[in-house]
Amino acid sequence: MRKNRTFTMIKPDAMENGYAGLIIAHIEKAGFKLIAMKLTQLDKDSAEKFYEIHKGKVFFNDLIQYITSGPIIAAILEKENAVEDFRKLIGNTNPEEADEGTIRNMYAKSIDANAIHGSDSDENAQIEGDFHFSN
Repeated sequence: MRKNRTFTMIKPDAMENGYAGLIIAHIEKAGFKLIAMKLTQLDKDSAEKFYEIHKGKVFFNDLIQYITSGPIIAAILEKENAVEDFRKLIGNTNPEEADEGTIRNMYAKSIDANAIHGSDSDENAQIEGDFHFSN
C-alpha cells in the first residue's frame, strides 16, 4: 500500500445544510490527512472548466447551476489507497443506494445534491487538485 492523494469537494447542498464540519470530521476519523483546504465559490466559467468532461450531456447545465449556487470546500487528502478508500467512504452517487454509514448515505439529499465529490482515479485527483490549488 502506498500513500497517495485524492481530491474532494464538499458541495453547496452540504454547506447550506451545515454538514461541512461533520463531513470533515468523518473524513479525518477514516484516517485521511488534510493536505490543503479552502472555502470558495465557483463561477460559471470555472465550473464549466472543472466539469468539462460532462459538457454536452443532458445534465450539464443543471450541474453547473447547482455547483455555482453556493460555497464549496475544496480539499486535497492523503492516505494509503486514497482514491479507492475515499470512494468507499463517500458511497454511491445516489444516496438511496449508498451503504449505511457512508457520507452520502448520511448527508446527501438526492443523486443531484449528493453532498460531496471524490476523484475517481489518481490521475483525476491530480488534475482536480491542481485545478483548485495551483493559483
